Amino acid sequence: MKILIGSDHHGIDARQNLVRLVSSLGYEAVDVGPKSSQTPTDYPIVAAEVARAVSEGSDVRGILICGTGVGMSIVANKFPGVRSAPISDVFSGELSRRHNDLNVLCLSAEMLAETTMNEIVAAWLRAEFSGNGSRHERRLNKIAQIEKDQTSRNL
Repeated sequence: MKILIGSDHHGIDARQNLVRLVSSLGYEAVDVGPKSSQTPTDYPIVAAEVARAVSEGSDVRGILICGTGVGMSIVANKFPGVRSAPISDVFSGELSRRHNDLNVLCLSAEMLAETTMNEIVAAWLRAEFSGNGSRHERRLNKIAQIEKDQTSRNL
């Protein structure tokens, strides 16, 4: 599985750490940048790049890091099929995969320690969606239908 990891200028150090972590866990980690914290990077640009790849890919997930994780999540959720949320604890990270099939994890560079981020990412990557006819799959199907209805209304 390919994991695209991007940040704004606030999350560069965290992103580089997570690229190493994700690789060490056996995933293909793709660092989408930015390269330098010297130039401010607008989070919508990075979030859109990662979310577009997740939206269009079948074996792709994303990790986005900004000051709070909120802005990245807002942008990512604009893309069809993307389910994104800012996560700040291990329990939510694991359940976001098991119950919500979260495919873009958003993290706060300002509020999370490196060890906490590592634990969240590891739990999120290990967790599997508990689909196959479960109530969670039924709910995700309803979300997908809402997304489809909204898209067709806007055409």
